[in-house]
Amino acid sequence: MAVGSSALDDARRAVARAGNGLAGEGLLIGTAGNVSVRAGEHVAVTATGVVLGTATPADVTVVDLDGTVVAGELAPTSELELHLGIYRRYDAGAVVHTHSPQATAVSLVLDELPCVHYQQLALGGSVRVAPFAVFGSAELAAGTLAALEGKTAALLANHGAIAHGPTLEAAMDNALLLEWACGLYVRAAAFGAPRVLDDVQQEAVMTAAAQRGYGRPRRIEDR
Repeated sequence: MAVGSSALDDARRAVARAGNGLAGEGLLIGTAGNVSVRAGEHVAVTATGVVLGTATPADVTVVDLDGTVVAGELAPTSELELHLGIYRRYDAGAVVHTHSPQATAVSLVLDELPCVHYQQLALGGSVRVAPFAVFGSAELAAGTLAALEGKTAALLANHGAIAHGPTLEAAMDNALLLEWACGLYVRAAAFGAPRVLDDVQQEAVMTAAAQRGYGRPRRIEDR
């Protein structure tokens, strides 16, 4: 099915590039994982069975918010309902689901990744682990949506990770940040129990970040 909308064509290209980039970072391996971006009342999402590291726009399917295919020749990912649920409930702009090694490792042993570094505050602080459920199931979608309450990322027990953001770039950044935080925890735990930032420390960091415009370029005179 062909769609003449340049916006949807752009979305398909962006999702394919994101899959390529995340595979290059080691977050997406083979056909494991999926990526989507919202374009108005439609969602461009990677198709099932696609090798994401070599994905092209033809490997990206467009659906409406009810899941009806409107463009593309391939069936969408089996996790489509999870993606659509995040768009409906959290007004996200993009979603990234990975089976990345560090995040998946943490999902095997923890019920929640504690806030061990202040950069995790971009994800909402600690990261919950959704209970195990079969991939593509309504149970997995429900558990993951609950774990994402107030957060931009969650871990899926014995499965992987998911992150969302207002843009595709933000969702990718959150997925990368989660993998980094999980790797940090795994390495620290090899030496002992990692120190965790308490609520007071987290609040102090958020206040300082707001005052200083942390993470945004500033002119010298604005320091």
